Amino acid sequence: MPEIDAGRLTAALQDRYARVDVVERTGSTNADLRKAVDEGAADRTVLLAGEQTAGVGRRARSWSSPKGGLYLSVALRPGVPFAALGSLSVVAGLAVRAAAASVGVDAVLKWPNDVLAGGAKCAGILAEAVAGDAPSVVLGIGLNVQPLGDVQPGPGGLPATSLAERGATNTDRTGVAIALLTGLDDLERRWRLAGGDLTEAGLLGDYRAHCATLGQDVEVQLPDGSSLTGRAADIDAAGQLQVDVADGRRHTVFAGDVVHVRPA
Repeated sequence: MPEIDAGRLTAALQDRYARVDVVERTGSTNADLRKAVDEGAADRTVLLAGEQTAGVGRRARSWSSPKGGLYLSVALRPGVPFAALGSLSVVAGLAVRAAAASVGVDAVLKWPNDVLAGGAKCAGILAEAVAGDAPSVVLGIGLNVQPLGDVQPGPGGLPATSLAERGATNTDRTGVAIALLTGLDDLERRWRLAGGDLTEAGLLGDYRAHCATLGQDVEVQLPDGSSLTGRAADIDAAGQLQVDVADGRRHTVFAGDVVHVRPA
C-alpha cells in the first residue's frame, strides 16, 4: 500500500496551509493537534496520519481506524463568533463529499457528522472547540480510501465502506488528501469571510441538497436516555437539525446533544 507522500502534500498545499505534518501512526490526530494548539500551533496547521489507534469521535467515543485511509485534523482560528464554530462540521462534510465526487464516488451527508456512500459510512467528522484567548477549533476528518476488509460497524450501527469499495477511479491517498484539503480550504475561507454564517457563505443550500437525513422520519437518541421522534425537516443557519414532531411543534436538535440519529 503506497505511503502518503508528505513532500507532495506540502508542495501542493503550501499556499493554503501554514504547516502540513504527516505521521505513519498515532493515537488521535485531534488529541495531538489540540495539544499543539495549546503550545502555540499556527492557524491552518494540518496533522495527517496513515493510521489511528485511539481516534476520538463525538461524545468521547474511541475507535481504531482501518489502515489505508486518511485521518487528519486541522487547527483553525477563523475569527468568527464562538457559537458558529460548530457549523464547521457542515463545511467539512461538503468538502469530503466533493473529494469523493472527484474520484467518481457519489456520497451523501448524514447529519450531524457522517458521510455515506451506498448506504454505508465512509467518513466521519468531529469539530472540537479549544479554549484560549482566540476562538479556536480542531477539525478532525476520517475518510476510508483503500479496501477495508472485515471491519465491524461502529457505535452508530452503520456498516463501513471505503472509496475503493464504492468504485473510486483513483485511490491514491496523497491525491485524495490534496483534493480534500484544497476543497476544505476553499469552503472554509468562504465560511470565514461570512463570519461563520452558512447562509451568507452560500453553503447551507448545498448541504441541504446533499443531506440524506432531511425528509426522513428519524429517532434522535439523547444523552439522558430519552429520544425524539419526528420528521427531519430542515437544517438551520447554525447547522442544527430541525425536527417536526406529531403535535406540530418543531424542535431544534444540537449536534453536541445527540447520541445517535436513526431512521424511525
